[in-house]
Amino acid sequence: MKQYDYIFTGAGLSALMTVYKMVVSGKFQNKRILLLDENAKQTNDRTWCFWTREATLWDSAVSKKWDSALFANVHFQRKLELHPYQYNKIQGLDFYNQVFELIATGKNIDFVQEKVLEIEESESIVLVKTETQSFSCSQLFNSIYNPSLVINQSKYPLLQQHFVGWFIQTEVPVFNPEQATFMDFSVAQKGNTRFMYVLPTSETEALLEYTLFSKDLLSKKEYETEIESYIQKLGIQNYQIVEKEAGTIPMTCYPFWKHNTQNVINIGTAGGWTKASTGFTFKNADKKSTELVSFLEAQTNFRKFHKKSKFWWYDLLLLDILDQKNETGSAIFSALFKKGNPPLIFKFLDDETSFWEDLQVIWKCPKGLFIEALLKRLFHF
Repeated sequence: MKQYDYIFTGAGLSALMTVYKMVVSGKFQNKRILLLDENAKQTNDRTWCFWTREATLWDSAVSKKWDSALFANVHFQRKLELHPYQYNKIQGLDFYNQVFELIATGKNIDFVQEKVLEIEESESIVLVKTETQSFSCSQLFNSIYNPSLVINQSKYPLLQQHFVGWFIQTEVPVFNPEQATFMDFSVAQKGNTRFMYVLPTSETEALLEYTLFSKDLLSKKEYETEIESYIQKLGIQNYQIVEKEAGTIPMTCYPFWKHNTQNVINIGTAGGWTKASTGFTFKNADKKSTELVSFLEAQTNFRKFHKKSKFWWYDLLLLDILDQKNETGSAIFSALFKKGNPPLIFKFLDDETSFWEDLQVIWKCPKGLFIEALLKRLFHF
């Protein structure tokens, strides 16, 4: 049995970000690190987007940036000037290549492509079993999501951000490559929160994603029918589907951190690192992984890592509303973006605003819905 200081079960976004930053810091060269994942991370399996005001560690993997975005519903359209932010797109394979190129330089890091079957924790050691091997470590970072933790409780709502996306290429120029469509709620809502998300990379190329914030997934045909209808609405007659992607991201304020122990920490989706109210993952994981690496340099008890903030409560109220009245999502986001200050909204969604700035954003939302949700939640606790 091979012994390590740190084992990462699952090599997803959060695990790779954390290991990458451990290498960059130069402070973990004497630690043996193992990454375990059944996926080799050698395909372009997803797209991440995030907004930022400054340079990041991931700039070399960014394939496209936008300075403006479009918000729309059936009643209005608004061009959102994002300055000082930019909206960034990263393709999965570019991110994986950047991370593994650096990891390969570290002789203290191993990657094993096997499925994790079992994790056993004793007082001083953590055992990990795969299909053919067993490993042990002092501390373990788990990013394998266990949906039953959330499904088998009723205190915290669970929605899904689920989507199907098509990368298409048109025969004639159609798109404005300088403007992303952040949310287009002009599509039929059908009792849910549904919108189109468009990332144009040239006048003839774009990723179009049909996205829902709701409890239940759709059939593959339903997503694709809506994408086809939207393409027709844009006046596109001849196009080629270059690539497809699909995914589902849990949206919940369930306190995953309560399952952390002294030597085992849940990270990524498994640790509640996804932004609960929007499903955005990349920026949150970037922040959390930086905090975690700093934590490792000073402390060893993983129970002390998590800190609950006011933004957790804001997210919870929105999820409470969408859980009970899923059809109100369009009205909430439309009220927010119709007259709100786009950079301030993005700052708020990044959990970086002061209380006074919070009020400026929240005041734009339908007040009755949130007051009702707050009262119900106070009694629920």
